[in-house]
Amino acid sequence: MASIHKEIAVEVEPDAAWKALRNVGEAHRLFAPVLTECRLEGDVRTVRFANGMVLREQVLDVDDAQRRVAYAAVDGPGMTFHHASMRVVEAGPGNCRFVWTTDFLPAGIRDNIAPLIEQGAAAFKRNLEKA
Repeated sequence: MASIHKEIAVEVEPDAAWKALRNVGEAHRLFAPVLTECRLEGDVRTVRFANGMVLREQVLDVDDAQRRVAYAAVDGPGMTFHHASMRVVEAGPGNCRFVWTTDFLPAGIRDNIAPLIEQGAAAFKRNLEKA
């Protein structure tokens, strides 16, 4: 199994970052412009990426105590397995860290996934810090 672990400092209160992240049906706002659309139906959200790719993700957990969201791609192109979690970790007054861990198969799709994670983490930071 292959994994990507991305961690980025965000200059915003952890509670504000968590409030935005836990709103899983509004991911297109938090991760704009990487995501352009998001629709939540039950525990499955459908997201559209700026590159046109559409992905269905099952939301597995929204954990307020850990400030953690976990989800799995239901029908990712070229993927046989995908699980990811995103966390907001306190990092001092007015600061937090955004931690995104993604496990996937086959390992050969890393070059397709890694840029989206990099761009998504940068969008998370930019969108929260400008708010």
